Amino acid sequence: MPETNGYMRFFPYDEPYGAQQEAMDRIYNGLSRQQDVLFEGACGTGKTLSALVPALEYAREEDKTVVITTNVHQQMRQFVTEARQITRQEPIQAVVFKGKSSMCHIDVGFEECQVLRDNTYELVDAERDMEQLERRQEELLEESQEGDERATEARSAVMDELESVEAEVEDLEEQNTCEHYYNNLTRDDDEFYGWLFEDVRTPEEIYEYAHERTLCGYELLKDGIEGVDLVVCNYHHLLDPAIREQFFRWLDRDPEDVITVFDEAHNIEGAARDHATRTLTENTLDQALDELDDCDDARAPGAENVIRAFRDALVETYEDSFGFGSEGRSASGNASGQGPRARKRVGEDWEDVPVANDEGRDDLTRSFLQQYTGPGIDSDLEAAANLGLELDEEYEEAYKRGETTTRTECQTLQAASFVSSWIDEGTELGQFPVVSVRRDSGTEEVYGRAELYTCIPREVTGQLFDEVYASVLMSATLRPFDVSEDVLGLESPVSLAYGLQFPEENRRTFAAGTPALFASERDDPETQATIASTLSDAVRFTPGNTLAFFPSYAEAERYEELLDVDATVLRDRPGDSVEDLRKRFTDSDDAVLLTSLWGTLAEGVSFDGDDARTVAVVGVPYPRLDDRAKAVQDAYGAAFADRGENAGWEYAVEIPTIRKTRQAIGRVIRSPDDFGVRVLLDKRYTAAAEGEMGKYSVHGTFPKGERDEMIDVTAEKLKFAMLNFYQGQDAYEGGPPSP
Repeated sequence: MPETNGYMRFFPYDEPYGAQQEAMDRIYNGLSRQQDVLFEGACGTGKTLSALVPALEYAREEDKTVVITTNVHQQMRQFVTEARQITRQEPIQAVVFKGKSSMCHIDVGFEECQVLRDNTYELVDAERDMEQLERRQEELLEESQEGDERATEARSAVMDELESVEAEVEDLEEQNTCEHYYNNLTRDDDEFYGWLFEDVRTPEEIYEYAHERTLCGYELLKDGIEGVDLVVCNYHHLLDPAIREQFFRWLDRDPEDVITVFDEAHNIEGAARDHATRTLTENTLDQALDELDDCDDARAPGAENVIRAFRDALVETYEDSFGFGSEGRSASGNASGQGPRARKRVGEDWEDVPVANDEGRDDLTRSFLQQYTGPGIDSDLEAAANLGLELDEEYEEAYKRGETTTRTECQTLQAASFVSSWIDEGTELGQFPVVSVRRDSGTEEVYGRAELYTCIPREVTGQLFDEVYASVLMSATLRPFDVSEDVLGLESPVSLAYGLQFPEENRRTFAAGTPALFASERDDPETQATIASTLSDAVRFTPGNTLAFFPSYAEAERYEELLDVDATVLRDRPGDSVEDLRKRFTDSDDAVLLTSLWGTLAEGVSFDGDDARTVAVVGVPYPRLDDRAKAVQDAYGAAFADRGENAGWEYAVEIPTIRKTRQAIGRVIRSPDDFGVRVLLDKRYTAAAEGEMGKYSVHGTFPKGERDEMIDVTAEKLKFAMLNFYQGQDAYEGGPPSP
């Protein structure tokens, strides 16, 4: 174990508090053994500094780079604040990295940017050659004028070469280039890097600095991050294998020389799943067919044959779901009434169409195999892929030469690659074929999308954690640790957990014995009346604001009508500005905010002090078990069968739901002086339910320390329990309400 002052040089405050010192020791020791670390810490643990300080010390000792990453904007800002504090304590080189799209001054796509970079670099390189040749011919001219015949001969050769280079420069000047990147290459960049490393600069600051000087801040940042001590970035820089490879190359680091720190690590599972999932829209298929129709190549008919078959199968599959297929047609052959109504209900968000089939391959694949007529799917797909590669190269050359103003994407290549993956990988464990539909907001037309949905994220994360030196994964809700290990593909990590570091007397957690809000019971008037009455009591006996989470936005709307309170009732609606709603709520001193647990207010947002005194979670908010959720459950059940017969349900549904619940109740009590009440309104949360309700109880899914703090109360007595607590805090001004 290191001496405390070994890594305390990076600690920006006088001394650690609470569990910080122990956490830093254990993380440092884990890194020294090249072990990953699972670090669960409630608010007050100081997770960011607890992870960063020992990671930076170990990286300094062993010549490594620390990369800290999050997918929450607020946390990104917090990382910048912490990094700035550290640099004032111990000078380090730290950069904050964002993707090209957020830093580009001319708003071009990735492929276009690559061509512009290459063209601009070639132009500058040729201009430098031309300048060198100009200087050389001038030197040789002086020597020849002094009578040196060899200089005269040499100058003739140089002039020939100069003429060739001048012609090359003229050609390059006709091509598409980037003025900002040109200035990067032709100006002294010492001033920029001096400014960059004086402090921790945000991407927005870098953009403004570069914009004022007609430079490309993104490329300057890429060129200047070699060997820095600390990088702050988004998840996708690490979770996308192609981006990660480039990113480490810019750092000039091999993966084994990188220590990664993931914040809000309970979100890695979903983020990795999104990065691994592949999609192909009907529009792309149509564009590929148009592309092939204009192509005079012997491979085009075969490529068109296979891509058209997949496109027609996609349309047939979602049309059948509307009732336009053979089962939805009347005897006269016209579409039944179900079709128009179903089509009219399609909105602008993607909606899944059931395609799973118990008899073998999914409905889209079965339709595709029936639609296709040709010598062989594999041979036609290979022809389409090879032709697509050649077309893609032609498009790049055309843009490079300035013949087009944009870099055309090859739709044939995209379509062929996806259809090949669909056929080859669609039946693999963890791959779930999906068809979705949406309405185009411009044309009002309905169109479809095929998707290979990745159910098991460790296929993405396992490779990452194997490659890098070590990783620290931190969150307030990582337990149970063995599930995090399994799902993310970690091998024997160090595990440490710390609960709230604030005084226990400042909080209460009540498990209220209201009726279990099973989906089948939500419409029951008696159940609704009991829950509404108990929640109304919680609002009335809260000296300030109450935050209430429901299983869905629909349930939040239902109870808005059922509440009987004098407080201002605010409801979160999908599509509304969350920040505006939050401000209205926190500006009030007697309001209740109703929202969905699966919305944006359940994590990453703090309600400090008077912003919210009570937080309530109504029901056990299991997500709707659509086909995707069932596929994840089945995949986990198969992958982790040795964990028990219920592993699929526990890994895919119950544990993520309780993590979200724990995140939600963590929105209040954010400082040592803060106080408040957390209420779980559903008897499944109670300790008594473990014996009374068996498998329906969720009490045991909470970590032991949190279970120990839960106090069972009946629905009728919740108001008395809250009254006693808040009176003990002297929280009621003008006296408490009457029970």
